[in-house]
Amino acid sequence: MKAKYLALLAAPLFSTAVLASSYTGPGATAQINTVAAALEAADDAQVVLQGQIVRRVNGDIYEFKDATGTMKVEIDDEDWPPQTIGEKDTVKLTGDVDRDLMGREVDVEFVERVN
Repeated sequence: MKAKYLALLAAPLFSTAVLASSYTGPGATAQINTVAAALEAADDAQVVLQGQIVRRVNGDIYEFKDATGTMKVEIDDEDWPPQTIGEKDTVKLTGDVDRDLMGREVDVEFVERVN
């Protein structure tokens, strides 16, 4: 019984986090939607990129490119869509910037094939 109530109390917390990240009104941060902007963004900044995944670098690290440049992205197996994606397919990647001593990459949470 306690687990049921706990789940009911926790559900709004998770849905609020999702809604807050897509807020576009006053006080919202500018959406980062290019590789050039992602390379300059702060750690954990939300990004939505559109372009091509041009190659697999190693493991779950891939090279992504758009009209403004290239960068590494991390895509876990469970985040891939069911359809195949090739180097010429346009995709939309949603995730956040992961900044460390070696540079920046995007930790992808959702991959969507656009064409």
